[in-house]
Amino acid sequence: MKICKVEKPLVATNRIPGLEHRHLQVVLDGSSRLVAVDAVGCTPGDWVICVGSSAAREAAGSKEYPSDLTIVGIIDYWSEEAQG
Repeated sequence: MKICKVEKPLVATNRIPGLEHRHLQVVLDGSSRLVAVDAVGCTPGDWVICVGSSAAREAAGSKEYPSDLTIVGIIDYWSEEAQG
């Protein structure tokens, strides 16, 4: 699991069939920007818990789902100083 900060939504109108109605978010993992499937309905500025690999596919809805990073929780309180 990773703790990331949601930066902004990612809009992609042309998608493969499995991604049709899933929201995507750009998340910051340290200095890296990643795209994650939003399974919980977060908003920009939220600190979130993300899972990767096969856990990401299952959290997004199916083992066949084409995701390698999925947001599975919104953190109620997280200090940026605690991240360092």
